[in-house]
Amino acid sequence: MPSVSVSVIVPAYNEEKTIVEVLRQVRAQSIDGVSFEVIVIDDGSRDATVATLERHPDLYDVLVKQPQNGGKGAAVIAGLKKATGDYILFQDADLEYSPDEYKDLLYPVTAFGAEIVMGSRFMAPKYSRVQYFANKIGNRTITFIFDLFFNATFTDIYSCYLLYKRDLVDPDELISFKWEQHAEILCRAFKRAKIVYEVPISYHGRSYAEGKKIRATDIFPVIGMIIRRRFGK
Repeated sequence: MPSVSVSVIVPAYNEEKTIVEVLRQVRAQSIDGVSFEVIVIDDGSRDATVATLERHPDLYDVLVKQPQNGGKGAAVIAGLKKATGDYILFQDADLEYSPDEYKDLLYPVTAFGAEIVMGSRFMAPKYSRVQYFANKIGNRTITFIFDLFFNATFTDIYSCYLLYKRDLVDPDELISFKWEQHAEILCRAFKRAKIVYEVPISYHGRSYAEGKKIRATDIFPVIGMIIRRRFGK
């Protein structure tokens, strides 16, 4: 079986309570024919995230320390520029998504040569924490618009788990640094990919009181990005 290397990009901002457990779960993954490179980007955290990471150097391969908080998009780009794997996989630093899903995400790659695999929270997952109605409607809306403009059949384009072949997207061409960056990456990769899959994933979402950051109103720049990328280069 040909070997596949995956760069796991982990942006973190004020995640001292969860970062170690997340990275331990990532390190625990063992998949035949797959190796993992773990890249953690601290986005100018004001808590003890960096100190916590520095006490556990065995849990990652690369630690990027941003001099100041630039937002998740800036952290993602910093991580992408350090990546050397065949594929990119995003992992949030909280506990909303379980690395135990990696095996299912990688199966279409090792079995069918998939260039993009999207994890979906709406394809009959084993479990999914009940969350906010407005967020669900927002997600369904942007997924419908993406499918309409790109002639696709995704059910959930805004889960954290987007896995794609690294050479599909050059980080230097990315123009967005906020929530719409995820849509930009998917749009650019989708235009260039030939083999695309979606697999079910489970979801343990956080409430806003627990640290959830994205809001339903964030769909508007995301929709704008999808339309822009559909008709742009």
